[in-house]
Amino acid sequence: MDVAELVHTRTHHPEAIAEAALRRARRPLLNENGRLMIVAADHPARGALGVGDRKLAMANRADLLERLCLALSRPGVDGVLATADILDDLLLLGALDHKVVMGSMNRGGLQGASFELDDRFTGHRPEDIQRLGFDAGKLLLRIDYDDPGSLTTLESTARAIDAMAAHRLPVFVEPFISRRGPDGRVRNDLSAEAVTKSIAIASGLGGSSAYTWLKVPVTDNPDDMAQVMETSTLPAVLLGGDIGDSPEEQVAAYEKWRGALQLPTVRGLVVGRSLLYPADGDVAAAVDTAVGLL
Repeated sequence: MDVAELVHTRTHHPEAIAEAALRRARRPLLNENGRLMIVAADHPARGALGVGDRKLAMANRADLLERLCLALSRPGVDGVLATADILDDLLLLGALDHKVVMGSMNRGGLQGASFELDDRFTGHRPEDIQRLGFDAGKLLLRIDYDDPGSLTTLESTARAIDAMAAHRLPVFVEPFISRRGPDGRVRNDLSAEAVTKSIAIASGLGGSSAYTWLKVPVTDNPDDMAQVMETSTLPAVLLGGDIGDSPEEQVAAYEKWRGALQLPTVRGLVVGRSLLYPADGDVAAAVDTAVGLL
């Protein structure tokens, strides 16, 4: 990874990013198998740099880019979800040809901030995604019934869904019911009831659901997923989340995903940290295992 070359291009030829986007070879959102395997790397822009006990695991940009390029090179990986800074680097590196590219849209809910649940849209706009020839957008929707900031996020999410539908661009909505603990930290409720409610709320946002996908977690009890996913007919992908820092926790996550991937509305996986920073350090093996679940 030649960071100096990336910086030189950004300094002397910033237009190279738009040029790379224009000539990027595109593909349909879904291939013939109708499934999606997306690697996620939009965490840093929200200040969420940790993986398990490693608080700054994602802070080294060259290391992250190397891991992303390796993951994108593996058979069966369809594409990447990231913010503009990372996607711009990947464009300059030529790593996005024939890949699905998802722009991350709202990163204003910084991890640990008092305004974390007022998650404003500070990333890709729908017009950016269209202009750059990207394939979809993704947004995070955390709802805390005790935090007025969630209402701002709900309203802005609905308008973003409307704008994406107007551009005929898919938007992946990642909903949670969230609460602050006694320590002030926001935690997502993965009980069957909470995930069911979050899916119902997200599915009804905006003036059209024609281009809306869901990005959902596996519930605390994986056996609840079949009933939970009956809440909506929208297509869905599973998210990975921070599954822990041990090989045993990684294997347990694979088994959770395996069962949920059999459900009729679930079309694939969008996983980031657990594949890019696996406990044993073997990115290729972690990605190949996840692809094998599809």
